Amino acid sequence: MPGPIQSLARAAAILRLLAGGERRLGLSDVASSLGLAKGTAHGILRTLQQEGFVEQDPVSGRYQLGAELLRLGNSYLDVHELRARALVWTDDLARSSGEAVYLGVLHQQGVLIVHHVFRPDDSRQVLEVGAMHPLHSSALGKVLSAFDPVAHSEVTEMTREPLTARTVTEDAALEGVLDLTRARGWAADLEETWDGVASIAAPVHDRHRMPVGAVAVTGAVERVCVDGEIRPQLVAAVRDCARAVSRDLGAGRF
Repeated sequence: MPGPIQSLARAAAILRLLAGGERRLGLSDVASSLGLAKGTAHGILRTLQQEGFVEQDPVSGRYQLGAELLRLGNSYLDVHELRARALVWTDDLARSSGEAVYLGVLHQQGVLIVHHVFRPDDSRQVLEVGAMHPLHSSALGKVLSAFDPVAHSEVTEMTREPLTARTVTEDAALEGVLDLTRARGWAADLEETWDGVASIAAPVHDRHRMPVGAVAVTGAVERVCVDGEIRPQLVAAVRDCARAVSRDLGAGRF
């Protein structure tokens, strides 16, 4: 098993050092505290500064943690809070719908599953927390692309591969799907990502009314649809769940 990468370990040690004690430290302080040569410490600090993880006071020359770490920390806290607020509501949705429920957030050019409630039966299922769903074809991805400007930019600029015979990949057709999603407030995936599988998703908003994720019900087409149409009660249940999570995040009523 490979050992730790020394430069990364040293960078992590510097960040931990700056996170405690005096908070602002000079180059000599950092080097002596960690037993590093000044040149080595300076090189690591300079790299961390270029990435925004460390800032240097222009007057004293001392170093402190940078704004990029705060942004990353807030991102983690946002996802953690989203999942915590959604636990009860997604459990209720799985029970009432009889299907699996997913909570997803935008991550790079896809949707990262941060919470998964199993379908409430005795069937064998695989936990998908940490899995990625496609942005252009899944219901979660389409609803995020419709309501989140960043997700919309990602989905319009990415290469969109056909995953099934039903996958929408053309620019104009996809924009039409996203327009419809915005108009009705929810998205559907009818065998566009996996054959035989259908999904319905609605957006979750934070206290600033910004989309921070989406919740979806997913199941076999024959259970999610009736006569080729999405069951209206499932749409209502998914939207109610998304609204409830949004309210708990401080979004108020939509």
